[in-house]
Amino acid sequence: MALIWLSIILPIAAALGVAVSPTRHARWIALAGTLASLAVLAVVAWQFPDWTTGKHSPSTEAPAWIPRAGISLSVGFDTVSLLLALLTALLMPLCILGSFSAITERVREYYGWFLVLGSSIILAFAARDAILFYIGYEFTLLPMTIIIAVYGGTERRVAAIKMFLYTFLGSMFMLAAILYVAWEHRVVSGVWTFDIDTLTATGVRLPAATQYWLFAALMIGFAVKVPLFPLHTWLPLAHDQAPTAGSVILAASMLKLGTYGNYRFALPMAPAGGVELMTVAAVLSIAAIIYASLICWVQTDAKKLIAYSSVAHLGLCMLGLFALNPVGAEGAVFYMVNHGVSTGALFLCIGMFYERYHTKDTDVLGGLAKRMPVWACFMVFFTMASIGLPGLNGFVGEFLCLGGTFIAEHDVQSGFPGLLGPWYAIVAGLGLILAAMYLLILLGKIVWGPLRVPHTSSHGHSESPSTLTVDINGREIATLVPLAVACLWLGLQPKPMLDAIAPCTQRMLEHYPALVERHRQVETPRVADARDPLAKETTP
Repeated sequence: MALIWLSIILPIAAALGVAVSPTRHARWIALAGTLASLAVLAVVAWQFPDWTTGKHSPSTEAPAWIPRAGISLSVGFDTVSLLLALLTALLMPLCILGSFSAITERVREYYGWFLVLGSSIILAFAARDAILFYIGYEFTLLPMTIIIAVYGGTERRVAAIKMFLYTFLGSMFMLAAILYVAWEHRVVSGVWTFDIDTLTATGVRLPAATQYWLFAALMIGFAVKVPLFPLHTWLPLAHDQAPTAGSVILAASMLKLGTYGNYRFALPMAPAGGVELMTVAAVLSIAAIIYASLICWVQTDAKKLIAYSSVAHLGLCMLGLFALNPVGAEGAVFYMVNHGVSTGALFLCIGMFYERYHTKDTDVLGGLAKRMPVWACFMVFFTMASIGLPGLNGFVGEFLCLGGTFIAEHDVQSGFPGLLGPWYAIVAGLGLILAAMYLLILLGKIVWGPLRVPHTSSHGHSESPSTLTVDINGREIATLVPLAVACLWLGLQPKPMLDAIAPCTQRMLEHYPALVERHRQVETPRVADARDPLAKETTP
């Protein structure tokens, strides 16, 4: 537990160092702090007791924080939360490195708030106390709001306020649900506790009608963060106005707090409610896939296009979760990591040409392969990963999410019958076809074809050649290479991660087979059938 807290505290310590250091040293202190946090989490992963069971890392008795309320400083990882924390820790130094030339004003404030943001996200993934999770989950809003409002585009303040209001109000539903379950536990046991595992066991024992509303409240809170249709409208504007590194960490880590919240809280804590609302959630997920894909098709702003594509991709991730079988759940968790890697890399690529040409409009910018061939190679590679090209990371997650949805109706032999089925998967698959089309259209406009650049600069950029080259420089290549390696490794060797994820998803789904089968029997009562020897004959 000490190492986990160290990984959370190191970025905060670096932020304090940035605040008191000269401006010229701020970015290097921030980079050192994020690299140190990544190194500590790598040690935690190396010492993780058993990747094959995926259980929480053992820890000593957590010190009480507010004893009378049952709130403790308990942190720990299972394999899912550890993978998401590692993803965040990997992206933080890459975001810092990618900001060296992009942030030239109020530098210390920028890096200081960015370090606080990374620490808050890791805290949320590591928390084993629900209030501690809520603190990390909610505290991400403050630094991200400041980063967008101060360092974003022309509509940055509107975007920051909209993001803050949506996510803050949504999280009130989640907090209310957690407090209710804690109260129910106190009524039964006489003591307060916010231990997540204890609250989960309490929630499972609640009446089905209560679980329905409990699941609805948790789902609303986390759906805003995902974001799930129709609560997604804050995201495209926030992405469009955020600086490049802000968009990267928003897409790759902050949005995963919503999907992770459903995995950690909503689905295991209120399984009866999950079964009742599964179809509604699946329909909203498919609506997100189709709706966002159609919007992407007509987008001329490259950054907004990638932002809307995140809505579609995370809709597929949620669909895999709500298939309520191991195939879909493993695919959903795998896709959380994949989306963070490939979409984060695409935002970095867009930020690199934006620094040079100060536009994201594909109607006035194109054919950049002629001027930026190295950048074009990375852009094509990460776009193929986002599309789901076999051999790259996106393919595995998409295949499992769709496969889990397709077999949900008939997956009885494995003990996980579902309420979805082929038609849900087919409609969602159409969204993936649209995704391939709009991303390939983006490539055709911005990478290939005749060279088109704004006429504001004869050299294609406003920076001096010593600080920003025509094509991407060594620092920018170093930012993209780790993500490219991750895309290849996850695409070619997915089995180790899937094996680590599987036990966690099995535990999340342990109550669902019986509940789903009972729900199916109520919805479709047995009728007389000559092929069914147990059915009684009925007369007209």
